[in-house]
Amino acid sequence: MGVRKKLRADRLKEARKGTYVAKLNGCPTSPRKMRLVADLVRGVEVEKALQILKFNPKEASINLEKLMLSAISNWQAKNEDASIEDAGLFVKEIYVDSATMLKRLRTAPQGRAHRIRKRSNHVTLVLGTNNLSN
Repeated sequence: MGVRKKLRADRLKEARKGTYVAKLNGCPTSPRKMRLVADLVRGVEVEKALQILKFNPKEASINLEKLMLSAISNWQAKNEDASIEDAGLFVKEIYVDSATMLKRLRTAPQGRAHRIRKRSNHVTLVLGTNNLSN
């Protein structure tokens, strides 16, 4: 690895210090529907975000709740002795990108065909701590 690449990687690692990431790839929901739920929890504390996702009637909230629990377990793996309540975890970033699209054909009248696009997405969730000690 080159010197510049190594310096850049070190800077990124330093910037990511105190953040904990979880990713969900290839979720079979359209990105637009997933963003509606992701916008509800952006910038919110973890306990409150879990309650929002638990009681939200949308299908996408089930997948985001699992992703949030995964990010929390990633935090616990690095901080075994700390408690979640004292850490002050919050949703620092959450973004939804589009993934591969399954393209299908549906028959239409008079020998035509209409294209059906079954969309999927990638979700990235970054938890941050608002403790001044980190």
